[in-house]
Amino acid sequence: MKILKIEWRHLDVEGETCNRCYDTGENLAQEVKRLSRALQPQGIEVELSETKLDNTQIPQSNTILFNGIPIEDILNIKVSENYCDSCTSLLGKETFCRTVMYENNEYEEIPAKAIRQAAYKVLGIGEAKKTPAGSCGCSCNSSSCC
Repeated sequence: MKILKIEWRHLDVEGETCNRCYDTGENLAQEVKRLSRALQPQGIEVELSETKLDNTQIPQSNTILFNGIPIEDILNIKVSENYCDSCTSLLGKETFCRTVMYENNEYEEIPAKAIRQAAYKVLGIGEAKKTPAGSCGCSCNSSSCC
């Protein structure tokens, strides 16, 4: 069985993380379930690991790697940073954290769609499209197949 290893790196302060890392974690958990359901029948297992970072590793926080490759090296994503009120509260000092520019929008969390696209791209396979209800699956789109 082929394995897709996904690593999520995020700040951890006594079991707590900032709001943007939390939101990325929620998106990632949802997508790992979705990917596992879609990829298992193709003989691909999804393994998720978490790397908890301390306050000296903030630039690495809120990062996702696919088979060791950062998401920004897989997709057309630019990484930047801005002030993070949540990290500032957690750490007790002014903190700037990662943001990502994806599909011409800036996000403080990594969007679920980007996670899914990166997984398929790193595997070199296309995402299966669902056949619309009432369609037989061919190009005629009639309810009774041609």
